[in-house]
Amino acid sequence: MKYSFIRFLIVGVINTIVGLTTMYVLLNGLRLSYWWSTLLGNIVGAGVSFILNRNFTFKNEAAIGGTFVRFVFVIGICYFVSYSLGLKLAIWFLEKLSLFPKEFAKDLAVLIGTGIYTIMNYLGQKHFVFKGAEKSKTDPNVIT
Repeated sequence: MKYSFIRFLIVGVINTIVGLTTMYVLLNGLRLSYWWSTLLGNIVGAGVSFILNRNFTFKNEAAIGGTFVRFVFVIGICYFVSYSLGLKLAIWFLEKLSLFPKEFAKDLAVLIGTGIYTIMNYLGQKHFVFKGAEKSKTDPNVIT
């Protein structure tokens, strides 16, 4: 899959728009907490991500059950690590710079967390969730 990262980024733009829009609507429009907003927005974006990455990015034909379980595992780890780290980094960043009020911490944390999440998610999906899809598509000796 020579261009899997480029396809992953295209899919990422789509699911990021969907996920971030959901997060900000929930956070600022419906006034849900940071954790509920990011969790629900992430679930919506992850659903879009699974479908598009399975079919477009990695062209995976393995049984959905196994890949879905691995996908949920990777998404869960990426979510908790990236958004926890994003919140801590945003608070630290705003304290150090003092250019913006601390009220922006949650909005900045969403953006930082999303960046960390994207990198972790790509690596997890490529090397754990959809691994082997690349070889089965290019190696004529692999039976699919």
